[in-house]
Formats: sequence, C-alpha cells, structure tokens
Amino acid sequence: QVQLVESGGGLVQPGGSLRLSCAGSGIIFSIHTMAWYRQAPGNGRDLVARIGISGTTDYAESVKGRFTISRDNAKNTVYLQMNNLKPEDTAVYYCNVLNSAWRNVWGRGTLVTVSS
Repeated sequence: QVQLVESGGGLVQPGGSLRLSCAGSGIIFSIHTMAWYRQAPGNGRDLVARIGISGTTDYAESVKGRFTISRDNAKNTVYLQMNNLKPEDTAVYYCNVLNSAWRNVWGRGTLVTVSS
C-alpha cells in the first residue's frame, strides 16, 4: 500500500521559514509528478506547488517567489521550503502523488501556523 508521511510543520512568526518533508513508501516518487497542497479552515484543499519527473516546477501565485518545491529521489522524499511566511499561509499541508491511481491517498498532513 502507498503511505505518505508529512512532517516539519510548527508554529513560526511572520517572516520566518519552515521546511516540510514528505516521505513515501509503497510508491517510487521518481517516476511521478509530486505536489504539495494545503487546507485552511473554511477552505478547500488547494494546490501549492508541483514538481515534475524532469524537475520542472510551478507554484500557486500566492506563494510564488517564497516557496520552493524539491525532491531527493534517492531518499524517496519531496520537500517544501517556505520562506517569508505570512499568516495567510496557516494551514495543514499535504503531499500528493499526481497519478490517478494514487491521488486519493493522503497522509495526515502537517500543521503550519504563522502567528506572532
């Protein structure tokens, strides 16, 4: 079975940084496009960033220039480096495999709270 485990969240002040990690088992990340999503109270689960098999990336406009998605295929892990965090970034962050067979598989997420 596919399992995804997100980690690295926490409480941070505005302007601070966090690095999120997503470790996978039961699936090889290197042959799939990977993504980070987030969900804040009252909102749906929104796409934050994607990284393709070739390493190409794209980002939601709200995080462009502040967040960086990356992958370490040897560790079967994807990362989200978040800089200059804002209160609006407060959410539970999830990773996801962008393949129809596994898009409904989610970890429990990791909570990021940006507050002074």
